[in-house]
Amino acid sequence: MADVARLAGVSIATVSRALRDVPGVSQPTRDRVRDIARELSYVISPEASALSRGHTGRVAVVVPRLEAWFYGAMLGAMAPVLRAADLDMLVYETEGEQERTRFLRELPARRKADAVLLTALPLSQTEVARLDLMGAHVVVAGGTVRDFPHVAVDDLAAGRTAVRHLLDLGHRRVAMLRTNDTDGAVWSADVQRTEAWRTTLRDAGLDASDELLASESYGVDAGARGLARLLALPEPPTAVFAYSDELAFSAIAHARRVGLRVPEDLSVIGVDGHPLGETLGTTTVDQHVTDQGRLAAELVVGLLAGGTVADVEVPATLVVRDTTAPPAH
Repeated sequence: MADVARLAGVSIATVSRALRDVPGVSQPTRDRVRDIARELSYVISPEASALSRGHTGRVAVVVPRLEAWFYGAMLGAMAPVLRAADLDMLVYETEGEQERTRFLRELPARRKADAVLLTALPLSQTEVARLDLMGAHVVVAGGTVRDFPHVAVDDLAAGRTAVRHLLDLGHRRVAMLRTNDTDGAVWSADVQRTEAWRTTLRDAGLDASDELLASESYGVDAGARGLARLLALPEPPTAVFAYSDELAFSAIAHARRVGLRVPEDLSVIGVDGHPLGETLGTTTVDQHVTDQGRLAAELVVGLLAGGTVADVEVPATLVVRDTTAPPAH
């Protein structure tokens, strides 16, 4: 800044005002200072500016894993909103109970960010209590945690929509595929979609026993592993409700590999609205993931601007494609 001031023939204070676009500097002087700053490749230090403003200009986004499409889509939708508000995004991956516990014990985002965006993060009750120690705004994307501001779909309604679609087609033996990667923690979407499967079947007077609920550890083949178990039952299901589209893709691939026709022999529906679903013709309940990510980032921007925000519920949409049909017999 001293170099810019010397070359422009003005004070350091004038350079500061010109580069920050505050009043008190004539337009010719402002233009001359900016031209010289560009020639010297000078930029204002964000950290120094943050110190003077009393905040960091950063948002911490916490995800359980980065390789899943859902989290990548969320991050991709959040980034441009935060960038437009001159906020930097810090990403923390907390896969598994050990990493999650360490993050919440050490609270690395407390001094590094003005807000924390929890993205579909399973938490135990003890971990939820530690969120009060963050010292920053907390917003939840893709689910709900206590009374923190959130953006989510109604997962109970989404699950009921999926299962009801299968029942309306005439299926009476309907199974569910899910992953058991929450390490004893609770994630509202998992709880509600599983409850939707059970209650919708029971309300219809149908079997919702545990043998029809296949829970597998997370992985690209989780859907295949779960379906293999279901097909080994004395009375296999004729339809499957998958917690996510990625589980559905894997299950469909396994069904075809073992000689089953989809949907003639087995109907499969997922939840998400994964873009590959259109290409693969997969029936899904679209939860508009990118909309959820964008709206959650907008909540953060509003909070940091000093405004009040309200929870947002994004409506889920049934998209019927080629992987669901009435049972063959």
